Amino acid sequence: MSVAHGDRRSAAAPKFPGQPSPGGRALWQAVSSTLTTHHGSLGGRAPWQEVSSTLTTHHGWRAPVGRVGRRMRLVIARCSVDYQGRLEAHLPSAVRLIMVKADGCVAIHADGGAYKPLNWMNAPNTLLEEPGRWTVENPKGERLVITLDELLSDTAHELGTDPGLRKDGVEAHLQELLASQLDAIEEGLRLVCREYPTDIGPVDLLCRDRDGTTVAIEVKRRGEIDGVEQLTRYVERLARDSSLGAVRGMFVAQVVKPQARVLAQARGFAWREVDYDTLRGQRADDLTLF
Repeated sequence: MSVAHGDRRSAAAPKFPGQPSPGGRALWQAVSSTLTTHHGSLGGRAPWQEVSSTLTTHHGWRAPVGRVGRRMRLVIARCSVDYQGRLEAHLPSAVRLIMVKADGCVAIHADGGAYKPLNWMNAPNTLLEEPGRWTVENPKGERLVITLDELLSDTAHELGTDPGLRKDGVEAHLQELLASQLDAIEEGLRLVCREYPTDIGPVDLLCRDRDGTTVAIEVKRRGEIDGVEQLTRYVERLARDSSLGAVRGMFVAQVVKPQARVLAQARGFAWREVDYDTLRGQRADDLTLF
């Protein structure tokens, strides 16, 4: 049984805590057995790993990634990873951190490389846990196969609501200036909203271009790869809202690093460099448009 993240319509799954449908009786019994074994009664809270393992081993159940309890799951294991999709990639066996975020994103990290994961898959996903093997698959058919050679730690944590990143004075002011001078970014832009909310954080500027296309704009003082990745996540989220229509991204900064330019172009985003002092009216216009 495959259950997509956020999809609560599976007819085969019993409606907890009521009685299951005939087709879901074996599944219900498996959950009941696990809860009773570990906690003595159905009212206890069994570890999610135990429930997931039982259902997967005996019933081939796919866990909806990130949906259970909205918790961050952290697994440290010696593992190898294979990606199958637009291309193929392989990570040989090594000790790594596997992060399953509450929003459904699965990321594999090494002890190095700062914030950037070695491999990842954004939500929505389904996760099939089998002994020694995880398979993460998205609706596009892309797949991460994680082979677990040795499990060192498996924990889950409720992180609560994150207040989000607070921009420093210059970056916040730059966003404010651009909102009132959108032609400095692209002629014909119309502002829809500043700090447009999404479930993963606010989009700096949401606009419409002269053709009516929605434009998500990420504003940075220094334009680096992490800013492009952030814009990518926002555009993916906005694209799910049919009321917005087609969505394109634009990356704007005082200085856009070469690596960020390459990544932005690869993701189909335009990028712009703007001059803070010019926007403040302190220098002649020398905005750079690419």
